[in-house]
Amino acid sequence: MEEKEPPEEEGISWHTAFFEAIQMELDEYSQDLQFISEFPLNTQPLRIDVVIIKKSRDIAIKKNIASIFRKENILEYKSPDDYVSVEDFYKVYGYACLYSALNKVDVTDMTLTFVESRYPRELLAHLREVRGYTVEEKWPGIYIVRGDILPIQIIDNRKLSEKENIWLKDLDNKLEPPEMRQITAEIRRQGKAARIKAYLDVIAKANREVLEEVIRMSDTALLFEKVFEEVGWIAKWEARGEVKGEARGRQEEKKNIINLLKSGKSAEEIIQLMENN
Repeated sequence: MEEKEPPEEEGISWHTAFFEAIQMELDEYSQDLQFISEFPLNTQPLRIDVVIIKKSRDIAIKKNIASIFRKENILEYKSPDDYVSVEDFYKVYGYACLYSALNKVDVTDMTLTFVESRYPRELLAHLREVRGYTVEEKWPGIYIVRGDILPIQIIDNRKLSEKENIWLKDLDNKLEPPEMRQITAEIRRQGKAARIKAYLDVIAKANREVLEEVIRMSDTALLFEKVFEEVGWIAKWEARGEVKGEARGRQEEKKNIINLLKSGKSAEEIIQLMENN
């Protein structure tokens, strides 16, 4: 049977954004965890989406999405228009077994986490009825699966708590204006825009109409001005303008950036366009 791997929406790097989002969710434990994206199992093209390694066994992770974590933790992420099928479950379970064998990690020191943007009805039914596992929704959107040697959880990110899990919950292509305003306000509050450039790019491109509406309705444009300044792009463009004798003024430059963003251009496309002007 051919493996189900639908392509990501054109130009939208959901997996890169997920890697940044999961780090933001566990930011308070950043000194105690090692995050690895696209972990290669061997020399062949077999890769795990994300591996999170606890640097010390003694660290207790209290965050809801990581309450099951042990020493080595494997995460599989599906973009909003995809889902975790029964076949996906066994594929990733097999990856976990390979990871254990190839890296000489005791399987009892590992966990499995699946993240998708819908209720995993088919998979949970299979795990209950065929595997004989029990499933508990311990927190909104977080389903703990018991009955296997490996602790397993399945996360429906759309059901997560906005207060507790804003980064994963808003990694979506169906954001509403209040959600867009809230996530941009949180980015501004934390001042960590430079760390989540891919995340910002993804939610902007996946929710273009909502972003335009939010920019028109509020001071969200000021946020993106702050983001571009924090990353250093505005200063870079202004410097290039001065060298060429084409400096257009700070306010006009920022206005151009916002207009490009509203038109659906990615951050990288904006950089290229501005540098070529």
